[in-house]
Amino acid sequence: MSSVRRSRVRRVLVGSAALLLVLVLAVGSGFAWVFTTADVSTVGVVDFDRELAVPPLAQSRLEADGTRVFQLDMRSGQREFEPGRVTPTWGFNGDHLGPTLRARRGEPVRVVVRNGLPETSSVHWHGMHLPPVMDGGPHQPVAAGATWTPQWQVDQPAATLWYHPHPHGETESHVRRGLAGMFILDDDESDTLALPRTYGVDDLPVMVQDVRFRNGAFDGSHRIFRDIGFLGDRILVNGTLSPYREVGDELIRLRLLNASTARIYNFGFADDREFALIGTDGGLLERPADLDRVQLSPGERAEIVVRMRPGERVALRGYPLAAGLDFFTQRFSGGDDSFDILQLRAAETLRPTPQLPATLVAQQTPDGSASARERTFDLRFAQINGQPMDMNRIDATITRGTTETWVVRNADGMPHNFHIHDVQFRVLSVDGSAPPAALRGPKDTVYIGPNSTVRLAVRFDGPADPDTPYMFHCHLLWHEDRGMMGQFVVVEPGGAAGTPPRHGGH
Repeated sequence: MSSVRRSRVRRVLVGSAALLLVLVLAVGSGFAWVFTTADVSTVGVVDFDRELAVPPLAQSRLEADGTRVFQLDMRSGQREFEPGRVTPTWGFNGDHLGPTLRARRGEPVRVVVRNGLPETSSVHWHGMHLPPVMDGGPHQPVAAGATWTPQWQVDQPAATLWYHPHPHGETESHVRRGLAGMFILDDDESDTLALPRTYGVDDLPVMVQDVRFRNGAFDGSHRIFRDIGFLGDRILVNGTLSPYREVGDELIRLRLLNASTARIYNFGFADDREFALIGTDGGLLERPADLDRVQLSPGERAEIVVRMRPGERVALRGYPLAAGLDFFTQRFSGGDDSFDILQLRAAETLRPTPQLPATLVAQQTPDGSASARERTFDLRFAQINGQPMDMNRIDATITRGTTETWVVRNADGMPHNFHIHDVQFRVLSVDGSAPPAALRGPKDTVYIGPNSTVRLAVRFDGPADPDTPYMFHCHLLWHEDRGMMGQFVVVEPGGAAGTPPRHGGH
């Protein structure tokens, strides 16, 4: 090879290496920029200049037979979350979110649901024990312009539940646009306890949702590497940006609901004060637990009581997560994010409040000792036990009146949680250890970190219906929509599963 040719080859190789180096550096710099700008913090920059909206208690009527009747109209509308910027929204009985439904244990309840939206939706009663045909899951679609009228008898302890759409494959979109509301249950036992209980005064609903605005509209896009689903950069509480609430009592009860579609919150106060956890998803604990943080994944609830001092202001904050995530997943699943969420402003003189009772209610969930069988559920993105959701497949057939142990394993590297319709379960263990205080009450949804395992004791009291399934699924709603869901039926002893109903488009 001539020296001229060798020189030309050398120049080509050097040029190629230089180009490759530039490309590597550009890609590396691009990733570094994406990583370093992926976290969000609103700590110290929220003005708390809008009074917190408290959803009204839904009007109802009592029929001659004692049935309490509510009406919910699903509507499209618009709202100015910020002055002069109009955002298209969906809501129940209004333009965004819905009223708080309230009923007592033992009451028959009927809800007239009217769908005034331009597409099919549904209304699921999250945490409610009721027949599967009344559950409001994907097998109970309500077409545009149609009415659905479920009826059941409330047969569970006092609790903070909620309602939201559950259309197959579209749940994230419908909830994100504003279709959600609380459903509070009362009972005689909780009425005897010295707890804050005046709705909107010392007993506040706190529905937390993250949002992002683009050109005045909700931006529902999923940013790069966000396998968890949609993550917003601002917080709405009961539909209010930058909210504050003036309070006049020494003890304030907050009914925390994570109504976001994917974001996990690590709630605490800006001054790290302790609060008393008194309730979880399905009702009150056996006794209050003193905590300074409580983590809630989408769909989970916690009732906390915080003590206020005269004249003070304190912010409820969302802190970075301790959720078992690696550094990459932590960053791109919102684990490094922090938010100022709600400011409580105490009056200069506060009404005295009795001390919280040392004991609350006896645990009513099973302890697992009478478990009839054990089932295992492996969670991987878009699948449970290696299968995506199939509306025509029954994944489990369960005998009415039995208790089972469900072992739920997160088998991939991203965060998941697990929600079971109709039941409240007891968390027996997390990775072989006793559950922390925040998981010792009745639960219907539980967070499961990567490569983690939880054991749940679940009792299935029916009613039996071999043809109409209940759901179990990841409640990170994009995961659910992509197929992380299964279904089970409850049957009488010796019974077999039937055939699920078929729906067009499903």
